[in-house]
Amino acid sequence: MPTTGKPTIDGAVWPLVVREAASVSQAGVFEEAARQLTVCNACRYCEGYCAVYPALELRRALTRGDVTYLANLCHDCRACYYACMYAPPHEFGINIPQALAEVRRDGYRRHARPRTGAGLFAATPEVLAACAVAALVVGLALWLVGPARMLTAQRGAGAFYQIVPYWAIVLPGLGLFCYWLGVWAAGARVFWRDIDMQGRAPSPRAALGAAWDVLVLRWLRGGGPGCPYPDEHPSRARAVLHSLVFYGFLAAAASTTIAAIYQDLLGRLPPYPLASAPVVLGTLGGVAMILGAVGMLVAKGRSDRRPASGPMSGIEAVFVITLGLASLSGLLTLALRSTRVLGPTLVIHLAIVAALFVTAPYGKFVHAIYRYLALVRRRMEHDSDGRPAEP
Repeated sequence: MPTTGKPTIDGAVWPLVVREAASVSQAGVFEEAARQLTVCNACRYCEGYCAVYPALELRRALTRGDVTYLANLCHDCRACYYACMYAPPHEFGINIPQALAEVRRDGYRRHARPRTGAGLFAATPEVLAACAVAALVVGLALWLVGPARMLTAQRGAGAFYQIVPYWAIVLPGLGLFCYWLGVWAAGARVFWRDIDMQGRAPSPRAALGAAWDVLVLRWLRGGGPGCPYPDEHPSRARAVLHSLVFYGFLAAAASTTIAAIYQDLLGRLPPYPLASAPVVLGTLGGVAMILGAVGMLVAKGRSDRRPASGPMSGIEAVFVITLGLASLSGLLTLALRSTRVLGPTLVIHLAIVAALFVTAPYGKFVHAIYRYLALVRRRMEHDSDGRPAEP
């Protein structure tokens, strides 16, 4: 059979032959992704769709680090799948969105630190881990507060802390937040090493350029008209839904930060007036995340299964559901803050937020840091290959 190239991975050279595609279980996720990407590098029909293909064209051979980098540069817009003349049922079996999703899923476990935590979550479905954490928080709250005070209406400054003591909210919250940041930082360091960038610091220009790419969701355009999602017809729907979740999360984070300033620096205890900055930003962010999460779940339920990775879709669904429930319970806490059900609502909200913080470093949420770092490397390559600077 004819040979069309000699891609390499981890130093091993193997011929790319015109043959039926090997399954991922036979060849492994990296080898299968490298095989498909090598076919794409010979074709180059999709180079205008996203950042993956121009970056691929800079490489004549693929290392494991290259495959990891390209997989996280992919935003799963799926435009390449529907445009590909070699997609199944063609014997080449090119399905780049699925192959790169499998590589990303492998990386979420492999890059996570500490390894004991990563191993625990690898053996436990995300939904079970989230439920276990939430149940633990509810049980501790009932033990600490007691049913009677839990169902007593509380009003005025510091009402929340009449139900759950200040220290019982702040200390575990800070601990979970620091753990989350620590796991993210450790994972980012491992990822940066695994994409062959160890010893190279991100340049400020590249870091700012990548941040701009993230803020404007630059690579969710499918080459211009939008991603072909949930079906093969281009649409801006996916970009809109991601914008709702992304900017809603930023608004909620800003709300929490301002509330902390009010409380700890200005001595103003919650709950705050409806027109205050924490309430306005929190409400807008919560509504945006709920709309985005529901829209994502509906679109995912209607989406074409052919270019999708089944296990990756499950990880995404758990993350979106947990984020949506955290937003919904937060809004209910605000709406019911003067009633007798404030206590149970507040505890449920804290439990869901705790589940989100514990599971986030090992699930879909980590794509934010890995994709950002992949965009940083792309900017660094673009600045060093002699091309004009990007806008």
